Amino acid sequence: MSELKDPRVLFAAERTLLSWNRTCSSLMAFGFVIERFGLFAQISMGGTLKTFQRHFSFSVGVTFVLLGSLLAIYSLFQHKKVVKTLTPAEIPPGYNLHVGMLTNGIIGALGLLLTVHLLTGFL
Repeated sequence: MSELKDPRVLFAAERTLLSWNRTCSSLMAFGFVIERFGLFAQISMGGTLKTFQRHFSFSVGVTFVLLGSLLAIYSLFQHKKVVKTLTPAEIPPGYNLHVGMLTNGIIGALGLLLTVHLLTGFL
């Protein structure tokens, strides 16, 4: 439990959560680009791309998307643990604590949906 009784503790925790959100979004975008680059290479080479190369690009890309999704969900639970330790003096009256957590949850869920979409499209 925090003893500072300062709302800046909450805002620091939220900044950390939003930093994780940016990191997770970047990982998922990078993974999607890697996965689609393998498809682009296969099309641009007229189908002469080796199966291993296409599978490798797909696997690495989907792994990045899945990693970003799982990190978004994990950071949501970590933030929730931190918020539980705050005292009422550290939370401004009327402040909505759930917007950042909701955002990370949606990012994580969308990343998982993207992973499923990529897997079903590849198989």
